[in-house]
Amino acid sequence: MCHFVYLASPLTLSEVRSMLTAGLTADGLSKAEQQVLLKLHYDAQDAMRILHGGCSCDLIRDRQPDHGTDEVIHRQRYRQLGYDRTSMIRYLERHRRSAKDPRPRPPGYWGEAFNAFVVEHARNAGPTLFYRHFSGDGVQADPSLAAALKTLPVSDVRGAVSDWLPEQTPTMIG
Repeated sequence: MCHFVYLASPLTLSEVRSMLTAGLTADGLSKAEQQVLLKLHYDAQDAMRILHGGCSCDLIRDRQPDHGTDEVIHRQRYRQLGYDRTSMIRYLERHRRSAKDPRPRPPGYWGEAFNAFVVEHARNAGPTLFYRHFSGDGVQADPSLAAALKTLPVSDVRGAVSDWLPEQTPTMIG
């Protein structure tokens, strides 16, 4: 279980992949997950998640130099959500995949790279839905998501991703 950043885009998965900074990837979603996000953005033709390694945590905040600190935070959230030890270990392994960057980047690099992508994507594709979720189970159907939908202008996409993209709040950019 980690942070995941999803988007529903007027572009296809391969078009989005071609726009990403090297080191970031876009993964397709199951049909069920796609439907949850596509219902929130009628002009979108595809839904996906943006990852660095196995999760999107690096887009949300910088990893601590001592990786154990990050894992303590994750373990606390897992316990709050009622996950068992076996699930926690599996999710922590996925989180660790992102930490194994052979060329470490300066603080803020991945968040800035993601923000640059968001701005460029809006310029090329128009309004796009972004959604941040902390889970190991993917996006689940939730009727309250439509009511939580907010819209931000592209000019508000700066600084930390966590500032403009709060958890559990679908956000239309553009």
